[in-house]
Amino acid sequence: MVQLTITGLTKSFGDLLLFSDITFGIEQGQKIGLIAKNGTGKTTLLNIIAGKEDYDSGSIIFRNDLKLGYLEQSPQYPDGLTVLQACFYSPNETVRLIAEYEKVIASGDQSRLNDILLQMEDLKAWDYEQKAKQILSQLKITDFDQKVEELSGGQLKRVALANVLITEPELIILDEPTNHLDLEMTEWLEGYLSRQNISLLMVTHDRYFLDRVCNEIMEIDRQQIFHYKGNYSYYLEKRQERMEAQNAEVERANNLLRKELDWMRRQPQARATKAKYRIDAFYELEKKAKQQRDSGNVNLEVKSAYIGSKIFEAQHVSKRYGDIKIVEDFNYTFSRYEKMGIVGNNGTGKSTFIKMLIGEVKPDSGKFDIGETVRFGYYSQDGLQFDEQMKVIDVVQDIAEFVDLGDGKKLGVSQFLNYFLFTPEKQHNYVFKLSGGEKRRLYLCTVLMQSPNFLVLDEPTNDLDIVTLNILEEYLRNFNGCVIVVSHDRYFMDKVVDHLLVFRGNADLKDFPGNYSQYRDWKDMQDLLEKEAETARQEKMNPAVTERPKRQEAEKKKLTFKERKEFEMLEKEIPVLEAEKKELETIMSSGALSNSELMEKSERIARVMEEIDEKTMRWLELSEWA
Repeated sequence: MVQLTITGLTKSFGDLLLFSDITFGIEQGQKIGLIAKNGTGKTTLLNIIAGKEDYDSGSIIFRNDLKLGYLEQSPQYPDGLTVLQACFYSPNETVRLIAEYEKVIASGDQSRLNDILLQMEDLKAWDYEQKAKQILSQLKITDFDQKVEELSGGQLKRVALANVLITEPELIILDEPTNHLDLEMTEWLEGYLSRQNISLLMVTHDRYFLDRVCNEIMEIDRQQIFHYKGNYSYYLEKRQERMEAQNAEVERANNLLRKELDWMRRQPQARATKAKYRIDAFYELEKKAKQQRDSGNVNLEVKSAYIGSKIFEAQHVSKRYGDIKIVEDFNYTFSRYEKMGIVGNNGTGKSTFIKMLIGEVKPDSGKFDIGETVRFGYYSQDGLQFDEQMKVIDVVQDIAEFVDLGDGKKLGVSQFLNYFLFTPEKQHNYVFKLSGGEKRRLYLCTVLMQSPNFLVLDEPTNDLDIVTLNILEEYLRNFNGCVIVVSHDRYFMDKVVDHLLVFRGNADLKDFPGNYSQYRDWKDMQDLLEKEAETARQEKMNPAVTERPKRQEAEKKKLTFKERKEFEMLEKEIPVLEAEKKELETIMSSGALSNSELMEKSERIARVMEEIDEKTMRWLELSEWA
C-alpha cells in the first residue's frame, strides 16, 4: 500500500537549485535512508514533506488518514511544558482526546464525557501515558515533571523522539535521530525501528544504523534522486557501479566531441541549413563532455606540527560533581601517534575528561602533565560560535592567511575552503545562509588549518554528511600525530581508533585494546560468562540443584516450590485485574459518575494497569520454566 507519492518536486532558494523534478513514493514497510552532501537539500526535503516548507512545483500526496510522525533536526517546545506534556504535544488524535478528557474533567461539565470515554477506549488511550514513560526511560529521561526549558539540546531531541514513537505513526520521518543518543540508546532504537512494521524516511550519518534498519537508500546528487533497493552496503556497491558507468559515458562523449568539433570547424556554411540538428547535438554533447564527475572529496592533507615523544601523563587525577564520580586516582601515559576512542553512556564524564586534558576544567586533585611540543586542535561538541553576519572566507582569514602543506608549500584560504566543498560563491556567502552540516564543516576547517599535532574531537560526526566523514576518517588514519575521539558513531570509531577508553560510570574506566565492534564482542562474552558464573554460584548454594544427575543439568530450569505457587497465584490475579479494568472502563463510560468519582476511578484504572503490566511480565518470566 502506497503511503506517500511525490511527483515532479522542485525546490530552490534564489539561484541555488536544491533538486529538480524529483519523483518517488514510499510504500508500507519501506524503510528509506536519505543520503546527500550537506547543503544539497536533505533537511529541506523532509521539511517539505512534513508541511513545514513550501516548494516551487510538483505534488505531494499522502494516503487518506495516514498517521505521520516527524522528528526535526532541532525540535522546539513552548516554555512551561513538562517532559510528559511535551510527549503529548502533537496533533495526534489520541493526544487530542486525552487533552479533551482532562479539560472536561477540570470543567465539571459531563455532557460530552460519555462520548469521549468511548473514543478513548477505542484508541486505547489509557495505555498512552504508560507507554510514554517506558520509551522516555529507554532514552534515559526519567524526570517526567522537569520543564522543557531546563533540558539540554540532547535531552530535548530525545523527548521529541519519544513524542514521535509513542504516537505509533504509520510513516515516520527522522532527521538525524541518533544525534545525542549514547551507544546503548542507539542500539535500542535500531532494534525498535527494525522490528516495527512501519514506513520510514530518515537522514542519518550513522552508517551501521543505516545498514541495519533501512531496506532502501535514496541519494540526492546533482539535483536528482537515485534509488538503491538495498541497505547501505548494497548502496556503496551499486553507487560505485553508477560512477564508473558515468565516467565511461563522459569519456565516450569526449571522444565524440573531438570528431564533432572537427566537423564544426570544417563546415561553416552548414550552420544555416539542413545540418542545424547536428549543431544542436554538438552543443548538447559539449555540455555532457564538460560534466566532470565532482566527487566532492575534502582534501585534508595539511601539515601537522612536529610532536615529541612526551605527549601527556595523567597523574592521580580525580574529579567529581557532588555524588557523581568522573575519575578517581586515574593514571595514564599517552603514547606518540596513539589514536584513542572514548565511549560510554551519556553523563559518565567523557566530555569532562577531555576538557580537563586541554585545561578547560580543573581536576579536584592530580594533574595532566602535557609535553612541550603538544599543539592541541580541539573540535568541541558545542561547536564554534560564528558571527552569523560574517562571510565564510572572512571567518577563516581571521585565523590565518594561508595553510602550511609542508615541504615549503602553502595554500591560500580560498583554495583551502575549496577543498572543504566551499565553492567560490559559497565562500562569499554569509554564515547564516549555511546549513547545520556546512557550519560543522566550516568549524572542522578552522580546527585543522591551524596544523595541530594532537586532535581532540568531541562528537565530530554530528551533522556531517557521509562524504565528509569518509574523508575525515581517511585523514585521521593517516594523521601524523595523536588523536582522541569522543563519539557515539560506531562505524566511525571502528575505522579510526586503535583502542578504547570506556567510561562505565562512577569512575569505572576500562582500557580496551581494540575498536568498538571488538569491544562489544568482548563485552557480550563477559556478560555471558558472568551470567554463567552467577548461575553456578546459585546452584552451589542450593544443594538440591547440586545433587541432580549430570544428565539433568542440561535440561531447562524447573520452578521452585515457591515460584510454582507464585506462578499459580499470578494466573488467578491477572484475570481479576483485567476484569476490574474492564469494569472501570464501563463505569467511566456510563456518564453516571460525578466529577470526583471520575477522578477517583481514573486514578484507580492507572494503578490497575500498572499492576497488570508488572504481574504479566513476571508471569511471562516464570512461564518459560513452568
